[in-house]
Amino acid sequence: MRVEQKHQPGPILALDTATASMAAAIINGNDVLAEIQSLAERNHSVHVVSHIKEMLASSGVKDNELAAIAVGNGPGSYTGMRIAVAVAKTLAWVWNKPLVGVSSLEALACGAWHQRLVHAVGAADAKAGEHWVLPIMDARRGQVYSAAFSMTNDAEWMRWADDGVRLMNVWVDQLAAQFHTRGQGSVRSISLVGDLTLHEAEAERLKQLGEAAGVDVKLQPFVQEGRWVAALGRTRLEAGLIEDPHLFVPNYTQLTEAEVIWKAKQAGEAKA
Repeated sequence: MRVEQKHQPGPILALDTATASMAAAIINGNDVLAEIQSLAERNHSVHVVSHIKEMLASSGVKDNELAAIAVGNGPGSYTGMRIAVAVAKTLAWVWNKPLVGVSSLEALACGAWHQRLVHAVGAADAKAGEHWVLPIMDARRGQVYSAAFSMTNDAEWMRWADDGVRLMNVWVDQLAAQFHTRGQGSVRSISLVGDLTLHEAEAERLKQLGEAAGVDVKLQPFVQEGRWVAALGRTRLEAGLIEDPHLFVPNYTQLTEAEVIWKAKQAGEAKA
């Protein structure tokens, strides 16, 4: 549930524990005042509060100076993402600060895209057409949490596939069908980003399918960074998309999978 609240400019505290990395940051405008990226074998609950205290101290920002708290609300590790959300909800309530929820997948995609622009710009980036950014997180049993975003030459960032759980091999087939349907040259490049280690074979297959269709596919390992959770949080804050800290819950995408299967069965029975 969202509540109306006036936006006040100032620093934003952001955190995300949906992946193996605990990503946290404090930003003010375009300046990153403090940032922590901790790989602690998903033992985020032990360190998250101390990391927040450390960032506030190093940045010189007091809790009463914060404009808002942004949190990655998944999808991702069921236990992991609940840690950040629980802490963010508590701080938003105790400090009386606006709370904004951010897709962890979108933050992953946004960060990887900016990394590519800074470090790995290729010829494809200069050409007309769409550039797809596809974040993935392992969801076990050959599945991934994924979504799809595109960037055009007009610098317009758009989502074109919702966050969800997908079988990686089926997702690759669907992506290949998409860029074939759109026609030669309409999709210039694809960045498959995130932790690719458990899905290397399918990632390579996507690369081969892309090359055969004239699409430059880059496989880009990327670890979540708190600054992008904060940046997306700021955008949502400015749009007035504030959450009620008492009612806000993570995006339990995995829990809806059974419902999706049930609906598919129902549809099949109806046709029969």
